[in-house]
Amino acid sequence: MSSISLENITNCPVTATMSVIGGKWKILIIHLINNDINRFGKMSMMLKDISKQMLTTQLRELENDGIILRKIYAEIPPKVEYFLTDKGKALLPVTEAMRDWGNAFVLNEAKAVEA
Repeated sequence: MSSISLENITNCPVTATMSVIGGKWKILIIHLINNDINRFGKMSMMLKDISKQMLTTQLRELENDGIILRKIYAEIPPKVEYFLTDKGKALLPVTEAMRDWGNAFVLNEAKAVEA
């Protein structure tokens, strides 16, 4: 493992990854889309604290970074769905590791405190 200094932090792969998926919402959006919650309205309901403007911004950024694909259906009323690209699917081991860590260290600790 290479050491990280202040001089090379901008070239760090973790920094590069965080520039794409960092922030409060993006990894949750990826997780939802992976679990077939791929419509704006449903995402908005699941992410109760996100504003519609913020959700729109995060979806656009993920699309611009090639993580998700927006599919517009030619029907009335208009229908839009979001899907993970191959690049987005490559992030799934990250979300699964976060889920596993949360189960092992956050949820289990919360259950132990309740007992």
